[in-house]
Amino acid sequence: MLLSIIVPCYNEEQVVALFYQEAIKHILACNMDYEILFVNDGSKDQTLQECLKLKEKDPHIVVVDFSRNFGKEAAMLAGLREAKGDYVVIMDSDLQDPPSLLPQMVNLLNSDTCDSVATYRVNRKGEPLIRSFFARSFYKLINKFTEVEIVDGARDYRMMKRQMVNAIIDLPEYQRFSKGIFTWVGFRSQYLEYENIQRVAGETKWSFFKLVKYAIEGIVAYTTAPLRLATVIGILMSIVGFSFMLFIVIKAIFFGDPVAGYPSMIVVISLIGGIQLLVLGVLGEYLAKTYMETKRRPNYIIKKRYDE
Repeated sequence: MLLSIIVPCYNEEQVVALFYQEAIKHILACNMDYEILFVNDGSKDQTLQECLKLKEKDPHIVVVDFSRNFGKEAAMLAGLREAKGDYVVIMDSDLQDPPSLLPQMVNLLNSDTCDSVATYRVNRKGEPLIRSFFARSFYKLINKFTEVEIVDGARDYRMMKRQMVNAIIDLPEYQRFSKGIFTWVGFRSQYLEYENIQRVAGETKWSFFKLVKYAIEGIVAYTTAPLRLATVIGILMSIVGFSFMLFIVIKAIFFGDPVAGYPSMIVVISLIGGIQLLVLGVLGEYLAKTYMETKRRPNYIIKKRYDE
């Protein structure tokens, strides 16, 4: 039995060695042969060199180097494709995903009660309040309007059996939202909870605006509800506009037609214009996704694979 550990890395020179020192103790405790795949996602610092230093010490390490930064989703997909293990786990290198859970994950998969063991944070201690608020709102929104159910606080930290991994990498889509994919492919999943853990070093690569973009991609990928909402808004505005027209006509017939106020006219024009732009934006999101899918570009390009 082989355990594959996938570790996406982007500008993580400060934490790669710390991750290995902490993780290897728990990896060995799993009593399985193992491989650690560090996927260097176009880092601009010395992340690649740090990974190669670790490889010199441990022949079980494989380093996959991208030609540029393609994003974490691409790095995870590359890791899943390159992994050879019977069990495959995805982990962040900043130790926010506790390696101490690895033996428990292996035991649960060995018991054959589930096909994957996922994790979620029971709190968001240490996060900015506004970020936590929008994160919780996102999970409520996506669970309400999509066919996939994502646990609030769910992480990409998940161990899967080979059958589930094969199902994930067989999906041909370019625009990937792994949290949704993990649920969409089915299979039996069991969740482990843990307290939120701060990064051991370095800075997060996820800014607020990147998280907003990621949330929009997740919603667009798994539901057409925004399109239906745009249709409903259009119908409602048409009804409001028609009603207002009748009001103006009746008022002109029975009470005369004094000049309408300039401020009210500007408000109405601005409201309708804003709604039109909102609807066009929703349509644009889906059109953009379709456009990217039809290009059939690869999700990533591997510059070099260090496996010897």
